[in-house]
Parts: sequence; C-alpha cells; structure tokens
Amino acid sequence: MSWALQQVARRQEGFQSHDCRTLAAQPSDPEWGTKAPLRSPASSRRGVPLSPELISNKTLAAMASSDVKPKSISRAKKWSEEIENLYRFQQAGYRDEIEYKQVKQVSMVDRWPETGYVKKLQRRDNTFYYYNKQRECEDKEVHKVKIYAY
Repeated sequence: MSWALQQVARRQEGFQSHDCRTLAAQPSDPEWGTKAPLRSPASSRRGVPLSPELISNKTLAAMASSDVKPKSISRAKKWSEEIENLYRFQQAGYRDEIEYKQVKQVSMVDRWPETGYVKKLQRRDNTFYYYNKQRECEDKEVHKVKIYAY
C-alpha cells in the first residue's frame, strides 16, 4: 500500500474513532428528535377552559371517537385563552386536549380554579409539567401554536 493510501486509511480510522459522538444522533436514529424540550417543568402556562358554546358539535363528536385525526391545521395569530391552553398541551407533547385524553385515558384535566388554565399535564414519558396561574405563552411564542380542526 502506498504512503498516500495509508494516510487516507489513517484519517478514516481517526474520523471513525474521534468523531463518533457527532454521529450518535442522526435523523435515521429512532431516538433522534424525541428528546424533551429544554424548559423547566416548574414553568407553566395559563389557559381558560372552553365553554360549551365555543365547542362545535363536530368537535364533540371527535372527542367521542377513539382514533381521531385532525382534518386541517392552522397557526395562531393572536393570543387568547384557548391559545394559551393549546400552548400548554403542545409543550407537553400533545396536539390538544382531545389527544391528551385519548392517550392518558383521563376524563378531566387538572385546571386552575381561578383562571381555568391547565394546571398539570403528564407527558408521554410519565413526567409532569406544572403550569402557573398566569399567562405563559408570550406574544413571541403565539405563532408556534398549532390549531387543529376536526
């Protein structure tokens, strides 16, 4: 083997042994992208429960079905109490209250009695997010909230 080929082989070996930590989390890795967001579980979001007048018959029918898929998605433009609650569910890894109830098999979500915002949510890995009574979805975060239509 020539000297140049030996140098190339050594570089490849060195790359494989020294840079394997950069290859540990690649998009092909099943664990890639499933890590929890870096935020304190003690931080919280505030939201008011939806009144029955705001919930359409289609949404109620969707809640009753066990395997509900949203028909469309839009982004929030302005903050509201509904957006605040959606923000909290999405921080915990769920689309909305409907998906949370389906996955966790609960009938009620813990809410602050004063404001009606979500108080506590259990993530899929069984850790909990605790939310404050006050608003937590800042104006700069509102556009990240997804609104699902059923």
